[in-house]
Amino acid sequence: MPIINHVLTEAEFRASPFYDERPIERDIRLVVIHCISLPEGQYGTSYIDDLFMGCVDCDVHPSFESLKGVKVSAHVVIDRQGKIKQYVPFHKRAWHAGVSNYQGESRCNDFSIGIELEGTDRDTYTEQQYEALNSLLDQLFAEYDSLTAERVVGHSHIAPGRKTDPGVGFDWSRIKAESPL
Repeated sequence: MPIINHVLTEAEFRASPFYDERPIERDIRLVVIHCISLPEGQYGTSYIDDLFMGCVDCDVHPSFESLKGVKVSAHVVIDRQGKIKQYVPFHKRAWHAGVSNYQGESRCNDFSIGIELEGTDRDTYTEQQYEALNSLLDQLFAEYDSLTAERVVGHSHIAPGRKTDPGVGFDWSRIKAESPL
């Protein structure tokens, strides 16, 4: 899964409108793992794509009410089958971390890559997701020198008390990174 011009060559690319320039283009030092499902716990819907593309119908499900006007994206999403879809080129700033802090530095979107796993913070993840995630991490570590296994964290680690993902079902020992716990 090579990366050419900051885009995975073997993933579907959908250009989310929700990104901007990083303060320093190649300042990529952190990978943040998230989870998402819309509605929560329902898999294989089109709503994640709709959310990141800015066209989610907030009247479809009561839980979508809070999504009205939300502008959010991640660099990639890995679905339950391990298929990767990319929304933002890696050298651009995706809007995934929100209020966040890593080792005393705030605004983690400025220097991180956001990876969403289709899931919830309570569910376990699939073998296919771990395989795809490890393959992606290999490529990211090869492409961006400042990324290391020690710099892979969960959203909960950079936004404690506010976020819980990727959750208790995520097995840090299954990925090519050291547990940040």
